[in-house]
Amino acid sequence: MRNDLLLKERTMVDEKDSAMDQRMWLAASMAFAGLLMVTAPCVAWAQTPLAASTERSSSERGVTVKVSAKSVGQPGNPWEFAVVLDTHSADLSDDLAQSATLTTDDGRTFKPTGWLGAPPGGHHREGVLVFDVPTPRPGVIELRIDRPGESAPRTFRWQL
Repeated sequence: MRNDLLLKERTMVDEKDSAMDQRMWLAASMAFAGLLMVTAPCVAWAQTPLAASTERSSSERGVTVKVSAKSVGQPGNPWEFAVVLDTHSADLSDDLAQSATLTTDDGRTFKPTGWLGAPPGGHHREGVLVFDVPTPRPGVIELRIDRPGESAPRTFRWQL
């Protein structure tokens, strides 16, 4: 009879331990899920590239310049801006690697590390301006393109 009592007590202790383990696992899972819910939007914000609707356009003196932010905001990748120049009346001889700058809201200015696209000349040009990633991450960026014969640069602005 004594053995039966000991066995019964041991079974009750094992059941209590199992219930406590389940509660601890549930509490840890809930804490982890809460942490994910709090940090996920911050991580997503930091890594989210600008949306496809970020195209900016400027038309002056018969030349249209369209710029789209391509990979802005993706960590570990250079920032890229797709640029399209169109005209029916002028020659597009801009050296975009020399005439473009990226300026941040805290006053830092960056020159492109490259232009991947059509060479100077013609009536239609397109390509990609590539920049090193500014750190720390700015809140606002402006891409400026100085065009020959124009008094002010074309300015394209994005809120990050």
